[in-house]
Amino acid sequence: MQQVQELHPSPSCSAPSPPVQSDFSNLEHAISMPLLDVPLLARLQEEFRLSMRRLLDDLCLDLESQYADVANSLALPVAYFRFVRQSLERDSYAHWKVVGWIETLNDLVYFIDLLQQIREEQRPREFAAQLFAECQEKFFENSYLDDLFPRGVSQASGLERRLHQLCTRLTQELTQESLCLVPGLPMLWCTSHKILSWAVEVQLGHNVERADISGTMAVGIEGDAYEAPPSVKRALKQSSGQATILVQPRELFLKIGRMVTPLCTMRSNRLKWSWAPLPPVVAVETSSGAVTVGPSLVYGRDRQPRSVAVTSLDQVARIRRAWTTVREAWSEGEELLALLTTRIIPLKAKGVVSFSYPHRPGLSFINCFDRGNLDLIDDVIHENSHHHLNLLLRKQILFHGDRNQQIFYSPWRRSLRPLRGILHAAFTFAMGAMLFERLSTWASGPGGPARWRRAGLTSRDLQRARFRCLEEVESVRYSIQDLEYAGRHLKWLTGSGRRLVTELAGAIERVEYNMAPHKKVVLSSTFGPALRRHVKELRNARQTYGPVRLGTVPEKPLNA
Repeated sequence: MQQVQELHPSPSCSAPSPPVQSDFSNLEHAISMPLLDVPLLARLQEEFRLSMRRLLDDLCLDLESQYADVANSLALPVAYFRFVRQSLERDSYAHWKVVGWIETLNDLVYFIDLLQQIREEQRPREFAAQLFAECQEKFFENSYLDDLFPRGVSQASGLERRLHQLCTRLTQELTQESLCLVPGLPMLWCTSHKILSWAVEVQLGHNVERADISGTMAVGIEGDAYEAPPSVKRALKQSSGQATILVQPRELFLKIGRMVTPLCTMRSNRLKWSWAPLPPVVAVETSSGAVTVGPSLVYGRDRQPRSVAVTSLDQVARIRRAWTTVREAWSEGEELLALLTTRIIPLKAKGVVSFSYPHRPGLSFINCFDRGNLDLIDDVIHENSHHHLNLLLRKQILFHGDRNQQIFYSPWRRSLRPLRGILHAAFTFAMGAMLFERLSTWASGPGGPARWRRAGLTSRDLQRARFRCLEEVESVRYSIQDLEYAGRHLKWLTGSGRRLVTELAGAIERVEYNMAPHKKVVLSSTFGPALRRHVKELRNARQTYGPVRLGTVPEKPLNA
């Protein structure tokens, strides 16, 4: 979701309205952005919780007032969503499950608005063209564009049908997820509203976004899950995961075809599950709570998720050791980790590194199988830095508009990227450079070699950490020049955006100064040729792309 100015979708607009951004920005009082200010981030997180709670209220109000007819036709349980809102603890509103659920509801309200508009639209081709352009901006690198325009071009024919299908799918996903946010709440809902039975269609196959294993139900926000017995798993496999949950005042049942099997019962305000419990796997306890490790995403040769599998304890131990290494080598970095990362999903994938979703703060997907121990430490910090910047982006508008023009050269992807991508890269890789600098210092101090070995790292890892640090210094400095140009000449960055770039520039200068004693050694090592080649590539890139000018896109990419 991109930062937008509008507060709510409006059915009276002739052009589609963008989705609401759950921001809590205050443009009158811009804040400074020191990179390692944990108390500041904790305050921002608390403001974020309040904003998400207000957003849920506003969305429910809109569904009840402006979109009641469409919501009813979709069987969207808005009253139950309000019941969930009353039952969630305050801290839950920054949790990745709750935030993802609310922001998906936000998306659904936007698409319901569009569905309501298109049914009254007199010029469907113009409407489709405007929506196509809007989706290209608002849903940059998002599957919604493919859902609505599968051919990749503006197409008015069948658009209402595709909108309705998308709304139906999101309604099913949201309703299913709402049942699992607060354990026992669906039964309490039926009891308090004297509902004898409530049927909800669900999909219990592999869920890639939440990393749920087929035949299991993840309940609550602490990482608990329950596993179906073999007979139910076989039935789910035959139905491709399709089933129906039957909610009654004191019982939950699962219906698969003609099979009806108990899920859980409520006795004396206590839940008793018929399925086997799968308690959360805790990697580390922090000052902010437990960090859990979820099931692993298994990828195929096409680099696409194929299944979700149980994570081995060996990988949990590696994650725990990586976290401990950060704590010992860079205490400030570990404080950021503890505040912003709550769950890690291992990836088993050749050629896939790590990723996270902006609408799932605190949920990090890390390749633990195809990369070494130094990479694991780096990736954990890298994804945490995305969570860090996403929180700042919710507080501050850092650039004007969406700015999805791909005109900035990325030293990391060796291709052109939009402003948002360059900002994220410069921020996260600057954090990575700080990490490598701290690791280098940690390994060089008294007892350093022994600590380094206990962390599962080798002498070559130390050389590589220093090389990676110097490499990132060069790359971040390159992108900071482009970001400064975007702010000073293109006027794309706001005052807050320019201040953040200044903070990044200062941080990378300090890293470069601290690493100066190691540069000569790195250049004379086996990593020397790679570092020289990297510097040369960046020099060539600057000559090829130069200072970026608005509307100027180089015709051919740099040959690596």
